[in-house]
Amino acid sequence: MKVILRADITSLGQLGDIKEVAEGYARNYLIPRSLVLEATPGNMKLWEREKEKYEKHKEEKKKAARELAEKLEKISLTVPVKVGEGGKVFGSVTNAHIARGLEENGFKVEKHDILLSEPIKEIGAFTVEIRLHPEVNGALKIWVVEEKSDKE
Repeated sequence: MKVILRADITSLGQLGDIKEVAEGYARNYLIPRSLVLEATPGNMKLWEREKEKYEKHKEEKKKAARELAEKLEKISLTVPVKVGEGGKVFGSVTNAHIARGLEENGFKVEKHDILLSEPIKEIGAFTVEIRLHPEVNGALKIWVVEEKSDKE
C-alpha cells in the first residue's frame, strides 16, 4: 500500500515522502495514529496544498535546532560525581545524567539524543555531541568533577 508520511518516522522516512508499506502495518498502526495518509488521488491533491506549510514548519524546526546548538556550544555543564580513593569514579556519567543536568539549566533535550559512545567513567573535561534535528548536531562541553561532601 502506498502512503504519504505526515510525520518523520525513523524507520520509514521523512515527512512528505511517499512510501510503500505493508497493508496491515498501514491500517493497524500508521493510519490510526495519523502518521500517514493513504496515497489516493484525493489525498495527493490535499498533500500538494499542504506541502508548503509543512516545508515552512520543517525549516523553522531546523532553524530552532541551529540556534539551540549555538547556545549549547557557549555553555558548559558541570556534573558532580562521587569519587573514591585514587580519584576513581563510583559508577559513571550517562546520557540520562547529562539530560537531567541540561534540564536543570533550562534546556530540554531527550536522553536518546545525547550521543555518548560509552558512559564517562573518569574526572575531566569532555565534549559530547547532541542530535537536535536529523540534520543538526550540537556540541556540549561537560566537566565531570568530584562531588563535595558535607564533612569537608
